[in-house]
Amino acid sequence: MISPLLIDPFGRHVSYLRVSVTDRCDFRCVYCMAENMNFLPRADLLTLEELDRMCSAFIAQGVKKLRLTGGEPLVRKGIMTLVESLSRHLKSGALDELTLTTNGSQLAKYAIDLAKHGVKRINVSVDTLDAAKFKQITRWGELAKVLDGIKAAQAAGIHVKINAVALKGVNEFEIPDMIRWCHSQNMDFTLIETMPLGDIDGDRTDQYLPLSQVRAALMDNFTLEDIPYKTGGPARYVRVKETGGKLGFITPLTHNFCESCNRVRLTCTGTLYMCLGQDDAADLRHALRASESDDLLNTAIAEAISRKPKGHDFIIDRNHQKPAVARHMSVTGG
Repeated sequence: MISPLLIDPFGRHVSYLRVSVTDRCDFRCVYCMAENMNFLPRADLLTLEELDRMCSAFIAQGVKKLRLTGGEPLVRKGIMTLVESLSRHLKSGALDELTLTTNGSQLAKYAIDLAKHGVKRINVSVDTLDAAKFKQITRWGELAKVLDGIKAAQAAGIHVKINAVALKGVNEFEIPDMIRWCHSQNMDFTLIETMPLGDIDGDRTDQYLPLSQVRAALMDNFTLEDIPYKTGGPARYVRVKETGGKLGFITPLTHNFCESCNRVRLTCTGTLYMCLGQDDAADLRHALRASESDDLLNTAIAEAISRKPKGHDFIIDRNHQKPAVARHMSVTGG
């Protein structure tokens, strides 16, 4: 019998699945991708029906939170049919939350449908409020379009959290203004350290800004009060006394969050990564396609969770300029 709860070798309950529905994106953010990317052939991707079956198998084994990622999830053709289908698990109570991380470029188009299918909260990536700098960071993105998408999501009743990657010499001096903007718009704000994933046509030591340094600088302008707030992800939160809003820190390098990791990541090809920063993976696509029954898939999932490592070994410094793993974040999933 397969246990209804996925417990890893360190006693952690894996209750959170992040699913990359596509490796494609309509941006080319400098910390995430090379400008000229070679994407997977479309034939290699799981179909939307296979993604639904895969996610449902995890939910049956105790996953309570499901996040759709990419690439950019909203550029996947037919994505709303998958969202609508997965929403049945919200209605049944088997799933607590269905959410997604997006660059916001397609939000104006899809916000109403997302809300209709039970998506109550999303993360939107915005690294700067300077339109020219936004174009520089994303290479292809338009800030005005993203801001319109955020407004559409809020109008549809979706709570928006803004994520920003802290980039040395790029947006580090904007962070106080971004905090004030987010909190004035009733949005939480989370800062993320850049991660050594994939070749990005540059030296990550030129980008890396430790959030311990950012937090110390913020305390010159703000009073940061530690709070026990959790969303199920890796962020540690404080309340900013002056604004009343929440500020999160995701620190895979300066203070990793591995001891409480409850997450695994499924790629759009059906590969399960038990750790963002390790190469060990499980091919679930073969088990999925080998039988119409989920027995083989359930066994493959349980075996993979039994190999979940204790943590990652991310390092960025002048002696460690190569990525920790070769795959890009867009391949792994969000």
